[in-house]
Amino acid sequence: MSLSASLANALSGLTASSRRAEVVSSNVANATTEGYGRRELEVAARSIGGTGAGVAVIGVTRHVDAALLSDRRLADAAAGDAGAQSAFLAKIETLIGTPGDAGSLTGRVATLETSLVTAASRPDSPTRLQAVLDAAGSLASSLATLTDEVQGARMNADASIAAEVGKINDTLVLIDKLNTGIVAQRAAGRDASALMDQRQALVDRIAGIVPVREVTREHGQIALFTTGGAVLLEGSPATIGFTPVGVITADMTIGSGALSGLTVNGVTVAPGKDGVLGGGSLGAMFAIRDDLAPGAQSAFDAMARDLISRFADPAVDGTRAPGQPGLLTDRGGPFDPMTEAGLAGRLTLNAAADPAQGGQLWRLRDGLGTAAPGNVGDGALLSALGNALQAARIPASGAFSGAARSAAGLAADVLSQVSGSRQQADFRQTYATSRQAAMTELQLADGVDTDAEMQALLLVEQAYSANARVIQTIDDLIQTLIGL
Repeated sequence: MSLSASLANALSGLTASSRRAEVVSSNVANATTEGYGRRELEVAARSIGGTGAGVAVIGVTRHVDAALLSDRRLADAAAGDAGAQSAFLAKIETLIGTPGDAGSLTGRVATLETSLVTAASRPDSPTRLQAVLDAAGSLASSLATLTDEVQGARMNADASIAAEVGKINDTLVLIDKLNTGIVAQRAAGRDASALMDQRQALVDRIAGIVPVREVTREHGQIALFTTGGAVLLEGSPATIGFTPVGVITADMTIGSGALSGLTVNGVTVAPGKDGVLGGGSLGAMFAIRDDLAPGAQSAFDAMARDLISRFADPAVDGTRAPGQPGLLTDRGGPFDPMTEAGLAGRLTLNAAADPAQGGQLWRLRDGLGTAAPGNVGDGALLSALGNALQAARIPASGAFSGAARSAAGLAADVLSQVSGSRQQADFRQTYATSRQAAMTELQLADGVDTDAEMQALLLVEQAYSANARVIQTIDDLIQTLIGL
């Protein structure tokens, strides 16, 4: 081999070693960078006319475990779904309160029962009659507060759906642009790994909202599909459609057309966990808006209906005209079964017994339909009201079993329903977050191994030194030949 050929070989070795040192340094520097894929320099032997001519740098390869990445993204979606549902149910459970707490739903029913027993023992006491009215008003206010919170959660979920749909659409456009940029970089012979890192981070952003799978296409491009079968990106990005509403009331449902569903490129798709975009935080928001919150509202409305019917029973207070409400009313009027949705938020005291509305306290003792006070020592009606609360009745609505229960028992069942759903959601969340943590840890372990990279850097230094020594030797030989 001639001196010029040897020099060319050594120079190509120096170039490859220098380039590999840059790649290794980049790996070490970005070992903890989210979305970074480990790089590896690809080299090959170079020959000219069948004679070895050193080493040629082919390019930089980005290494990512596609299967592990896909599993981690699905775990992210499941964790987002379970976490949002668990948080909603935990909030409602807290608002209902635990038994034994005076401010809980069961505690307010117990307070009303106690106040009626106390007033029946001294029916002539305005203070005790006022305590009955206050306890009934407090129970009605508690159900109204729960209704406000539930409908507020639905409005927040609706707004979150709009925000997440916007995020998906914007991110798909960016991923499509990166696809184009990657093709251009590779066509020009340049390293597109940095663009691929950005693209992976953007896909991760979508993966937390809807579960997606990435499919590799030619020239480094990717396509995206949801696990439900929706095409998010294949050549061009899809457009997800959703129309938020400003205010949501208990009677508004997606089935009635009052609330918006989803469209993909103008085609209506089913929302929720069973839809093509279900399974992530987006599906959780639909579950809260259209399933969990209406379910909780239905339980509150059933309890409000039960309370109204207990006090409206003619056997309890026969002084009222037929069809007139009892102590608790639907905004002052009788209950209409056709308008039960949101009843818990409309529960109010009967104006006839409420001084704040121009009524008289003594009607709690003498009857809501009486025109004048009766015997101040007669506590029969107050006792009847207390017995009505304690009587076992089968709820006329709501997802309750057919067993008869008291008003306090029904309040306890409302809490039990929400608590049971919350516990199931907590279990799913625990599993989902544990799997997410495991997948994340595996992905990190499969990423940049700094120990291995530092060992590789030592080999690079040795190769660089060896090529430099060859060049130095060739220089010495040339100097010797010149000097002869």
